[in-house]
Amino acid sequence: MNRNLAVGVLTAGLFLTGAGVALAQANATNGDVGAAASWRKIPTLKSSGVKFKNGSYVFEAPGPKHGAFHWKGDLQDDSAGDGHNVYVQVKVEGYSWNRYNGKQKKTVHKDYLTWDGAARYTKDAWIRACRDRGSFRPDNCSETKHYKR
Repeated sequence: MNRNLAVGVLTAGLFLTGAGVALAQANATNGDVGAAASWRKIPTLKSSGVKFKNGSYVFEAPGPKHGAFHWKGDLQDDSAGDGHNVYVQVKVEGYSWNRYNGKQKKTVHKDYLTWDGAARYTKDAWIRACRDRGSFRPDNCSETKHYKR
């Protein structure tokens, strides 16, 4: 009977130790992945006919938000009479540009998460604002901003 009691106590102790380690691992913060992310400012991105203002970004933690580059701001058609659309381009390491269209003659709020589905979290991201000048002329874009986690 004492042997069964000792085995039971040992089993319970090992189970609780494993649960404690798992909980500590889940709550631990990695050196380059912050647990409590804070929003940072994106300076106004502008080029002829387009402006991305009031921008901010955060690198999300791994989990429900995929460790994504989360960005938001107001995309403005700064030359409403030219007949051209505007857009924001965002990319993360290893992928090509993602395009987020605006509306002609308007300012629209954008709030998106961009991430690498094959990685636990995104380390590098680039963002720029552009004006679509049609098929025969190249688009013009603002300076590309690069952000690191």
